[in-house]
Amino acid sequence: MEAEAVKSNLVLILDYGSQYTHLITRRIRSLSVFSLCISGTSSIQSIADLNPSVIILSGGPHSVHAPLAPSFPDEFIEYVQSNGVYVLGICYGLHLLVQKLGGEVMVGEKQEYGRMEIEVLKGGSGLFDKGVDDRQVVWMSHGDEAVRLPDGFEVVARSQQGAVAAVENPARRFYGLQYHPEVTHSPKGMETLRYFLFDVCGITAGWKMEDVLEEEVKVIRGMLGPEDHVICALSGGVDSTVAATLVHKAIGDRLHCVFVDNGLLRYKERERVMETFEKDLHLPVTCVDATEQFLSKLKGVVDPERKRKIIGKEFICIFDAFAQDLEQKWGNRPAYLVQGTLYPDVIESCPPPGSGRTHSHTIKSHHNVGGLPKDMKLKLIEPLKLLFKDEVRELGRILSVPVGFLKRHPFPGPGLAVRVLGDVTEGNALDILREVDEIFIQSIKNAGIYDSIWQAFAVFLPIRSVGVQGDQRTHSHVVALRAVTSQDGMTADWYNFDHKFLDDVARKICNSVRGVNRVVQDITSKPPSTIEWE
Repeated sequence: MEAEAVKSNLVLILDYGSQYTHLITRRIRSLSVFSLCISGTSSIQSIADLNPSVIILSGGPHSVHAPLAPSFPDEFIEYVQSNGVYVLGICYGLHLLVQKLGGEVMVGEKQEYGRMEIEVLKGGSGLFDKGVDDRQVVWMSHGDEAVRLPDGFEVVARSQQGAVAAVENPARRFYGLQYHPEVTHSPKGMETLRYFLFDVCGITAGWKMEDVLEEEVKVIRGMLGPEDHVICALSGGVDSTVAATLVHKAIGDRLHCVFVDNGLLRYKERERVMETFEKDLHLPVTCVDATEQFLSKLKGVVDPERKRKIIGKEFICIFDAFAQDLEQKWGNRPAYLVQGTLYPDVIESCPPPGSGRTHSHTIKSHHNVGGLPKDMKLKLIEPLKLLFKDEVRELGRILSVPVGFLKRHPFPGPGLAVRVLGDVTEGNALDILREVDEIFIQSIKNAGIYDSIWQAFAVFLPIRSVGVQGDQRTHSHVVALRAVTSQDGMTADWYNFDHKFLDDVARKICNSVRGVNRVVQDITSKPPSTIEWE
């Protein structure tokens, strides 16, 4: 998906670290408008190359008065003015606009967090339609506030405490909201975004998955020469499978898929996945058993980031060797590697802008993003890297990937290595986890709730607990069960199981899996947790 294909209607979000930034991207895409999120400290050239029609400055945890507070480039105001770009500042983004344009931002006398009522002072403005309710409930999250506006700006809404809630300068195409319209806690927020984008900015709702498919096929064919062969890393998950199917549509038999059994797969995963590839998807897949190669390199490793880096490197070594074998067979060495990297992977693996770590942090390195070695020989093709999971599933439906396969829960690239806390090779942790996970997932399917859950899995904890089994004292392992609901994996909430279901599952695990005498449930959301434990 090149920016050229959508630039006439591109809404660009500059990210200043808000936990809600990704929601802005999702909400706008739900309106059939393409949106993209990049670092708030990106260069003006990076912004100009994307040629956006609208730029949204996100919220963030900083004060504009703080040392090293993140900001847009010095040339930003001149650029948007000379190119007729509409700008909407949200929370911290509003403060940036006010400060940079000559207004004043100060620490508020009364900080505003959570639900708050605002009064719309001017309907029919650039932010509020004429028929809008005079009073709305919104979600506030700020300590600073705009106390003096730049010349030409007008207050169009205030909070119940009298603070500025919305401002605008239609002549210069600058707008600002002190609250977060993108969250569900602002019930009228989507109406505000819709009105602003369509009625004020003149954006057209025309972005759809069929266009993504057509554009990606064109991009892949344009990237490759007529004799180029490509390797695809298949994990058995939805992402890599959709990526492989898409590339296969573009180049046919010049795609060579490889499925690696790294010893970190779920219960009978290898057999089940290979059967699906052969019978349902008809993809040409070679299976490589690299169990010993991976586990020997992971022996004694307990740091999660080191695990991910090691796994990423070993995958590339296998793909390089596979490429050499193909070169001997075809006389043409593949130069490209297809991966099912998604937008959340890219966002979470992005290094923070500059060395000051001013507003974003690497949450974790994904094996197919942050875990790749710098000296890898293969070039990457990542046709899904600007899509969220639900968008990938929609793309898969268009490509006729079986619905049952598309509904599979996400499985991390590093596999069970990030679900066995500590050394994955110690004792029989992997075998225990596979058995526990199988019982948990099958119980969820039998209960008819699999499709209501975004992701469910078991975790092997590096602790033992005292128990009583068969009238004897035991000192055995503890496992945790985690199940979450989500739309795109960027935020998630824990799934509220029926108590009887949990009771049945815990009993079955302790009675069936030798070495386990305690089962706990993880009931934390994301944030503050991530979905996976490592």
